[in-house]
Amino acid sequence: MKYVLSLSLPLYLLDQITKWFVLRFVHPEDIHVVIADFFAIVNVTNDGAAFGSFKNNNTFFIVLSCVAFVFVFALLLRRTRSRDPLRDISLSLLLAGIVGNLTDRFLHGHVIDFALFDLHVPLAHPWPAFNVADSCICIAVFCFIIHSFKSRKSAAEL
Repeated sequence: MKYVLSLSLPLYLLDQITKWFVLRFVHPEDIHVVIADFFAIVNVTNDGAAFGSFKNNNTFFIVLSCVAFVFVFALLLRRTRSRDPLRDISLSLLLAGIVGNLTDRFLHGHVIDFALFDLHVPLAHPWPAFNVADSCICIAVFCFIIHSFKSRKSAAEL
């Protein structure tokens, strides 16, 4: 539970603060170049899921996010026999991402994306805009993958 307060809450606040600045200072048609040909700040609305897929399904994603929130929060509260910090960090990152994007969906009817990278490679030219919450979710998934390999290796050694 300590990760909820020390990780989820600050990341959620960072997500909401950055989105507030974008909404306040970046118009939807503006592109603020930070690093030429690599990184820019934009104001993009996303009423779908990852990479803008499944557009115009805001109600579905609100319901899905609420279910995911309850599930992840319950897992964080549940005591396991062996405390696994990577599991708890992953769940806390996931929680921050879910709540960050869910807040957008409730307040704006869509998610605010603003970080635009151009990797100059096929299929990532530019990479779709994203936000802090999206980053938390992606990092959580990466941590879960590491955790699952680590758990399999530990189980195999027993």
